[in-house]
Amino acid sequence: MARLIFDTHEFVTELKQAGLSEPQAVAITRLHQQASNATIDYVKHEHSLENVVTNKDLDARIKETELKIELVRSELKRDIAETKAELIRWVVAVGLLQITLITALLLKLVGKF
Repeated sequence: MARLIFDTHEFVTELKQAGLSEPQAVAITRLHQQASNATIDYVKHEHSLENVVTNKDLDARIKETELKIELVRSELKRDIAETKAELIRWVVAVGLLQITLITALLLKLVGKF
């Protein structure tokens, strides 16, 4: 437990000089010390160094995020390339089918078929 160090003898002396009795001054000094220690413990608990984020932590997170973005970007480029290749295959196939149909119709009209 963290402790606040201060001169309790001086604190008691000041209280006695202000007109308090020895037991009152000692009691107030003890209560002041307990309150100070409780405050320090509360602050230490609420603001633990384990929860502090440093610039090093932020830099690591930024680099990690940038790597993830690059991975997604490369996957997206690959997917676009695959889609483009598939679209070209379909266009060529449909073109060949149209040529075949038109040729068949022309041959039918000419009477060769």
